[in-house]
Amino acid sequence: MRYLFILAITVFSSFKTIEPDNSIKANLICGKWQSTEKNLIVEVYPYKNTFRAKMIWFTGGVSKAKPMETITDIKNPDPALRSRKVLGLDVLENLTYNPKSDSWEGGKIYEVQSGKYWSAAAYIDKSGLLKVKGYWKVKLLGKTMTFKRVAAN
Repeated sequence: MRYLFILAITVFSSFKTIEPDNSIKANLICGKWQSTEKNLIVEVYPYKNTFRAKMIWFTGGVSKAKPMETITDIKNPDPALRSRKVLGLDVLENLTYNPKSDSWEGGKIYEVQSGKYWSAAAYIDKSGLLKVKGYWKVKLLGKTMTFKRVAAN
């Protein structure tokens, strides 16, 4: 009986815990996400070993007289970019997946309302919500936006 117990321990200890591939975990951020305020939808996508998000729908400043397709980046500090459309604009860039913290770090987020860039980090919480933090120098002093995944049609 003792030998059977030792054999069982040897067999079970030889099994390796299977972790999901980091590239699979990294890509969990990809897809369409709607802000919990329901005023913005972004699409996160991979780009050259990083992740970006583009604005695909929003409500701010939109009316029948001025539909979202016509809103431009008028607050951009670069006058040459003030005529570009906000719809389709990359508002989050350069996020890289960190498997140790299971989060995306090192990005920058563009705030259309001010024309400013902020540092950015993101993670998906236990309930499946995407938390994106924009901050200046120190993460503790930033603002977090929360997004819910948009179900695929």
